[in-house]
Amino acid sequence: MKVDVLIVGGGPAGLSAALILGRCHRKVLVCDEGRQRNLSSHAIHGLLGREGKSPSDFLDEALEEISRYKSVLVRGTRVTEVVPAGEEFRFVCADGTTGAASKILLATGLVDELPELEGVEPLYGVSVHHCLYCDGFEYSGKPVAAYGRGDKGAELGLVMKHWMSDVVVCSDGTEVSAQTMQRLEQQGIPLRSEPVQSLQGKNGELSKIVFRSGPELPRAGLFFSTGCHQASDLSKSLGCKRDEKGGVVTDPVTGETAVPGVYVAGDVSRDVLLVAVAIAEGAEAGVAINKAFLRRDGLCE
Repeated sequence: MKVDVLIVGGGPAGLSAALILGRCHRKVLVCDEGRQRNLSSHAIHGLLGREGKSPSDFLDEALEEISRYKSVLVRGTRVTEVVPAGEEFRFVCADGTTGAASKILLATGLVDELPELEGVEPLYGVSVHHCLYCDGFEYSGKPVAAYGRGDKGAELGLVMKHWMSDVVVCSDGTEVSAQTMQRLEQQGIPLRSEPVQSLQGKNGELSKIVFRSGPELPRAGLFFSTGCHQASDLSKSLGCKRDEKGGVVTDPVTGETAVPGVYVAGDVSRDVLLVAVAIAEGAEAGVAINKAFLRRDGLCE
């Protein structure tokens, strides 16, 4: 199979780029294994015109829109290898698909590192969250917890104080620095430093945090700061540069990486991690890639 562009990742960024490139009559292959970062969530927030829509419904509608463009093919598979081959790239997919592409767009996203707590998985995306901009508004007036080891949870709790008044920091058996502790006291934010035994709740709704010692803590929600990592190592194997946060470094205008012909869009860049921004970055990458083809063909400077 030979295509103009291989898009690795079919989330908001990848599909946004596919839409633009499809409208530019470019032959595109989108490969996605269905592990979008926000699929556990019940609703997308901060996306104008789609506020509150579920991630799965959003993707279904996006794929339906993409299907109108016959030059765009979407496959439910993982890209396992991409290697430069002269002026193009050879790729291999987990389902056995192989081919060549003139340009590569990595829209592979990030994976959140969930707290290693008993009971967290059925609550994640419903009442346990990683993003205040995505879910903080819904917890105004509710009791919430900020989870993170050392100063991370405390710093998160300080920021959360803007969204909600009843915040308790849980440092899970780790110490908070004296300076940060002073800031918590100034803001009236309690600290529970005991090791956490489990999170308890029903139907995805957190009801309380149980510690190995001390009283249980009734909470309606929990936000965590435990980090995240790249969902794919393709950028590393291709030789793309990364910044101190692990994000792929790109040209601020074109979205092209240090490897000519390789672009990134969405959370993989580790910039602002919102669906709205991912869509915009995908559109920008699509335009940049098409302009690169136009320059190649002598149709623009």
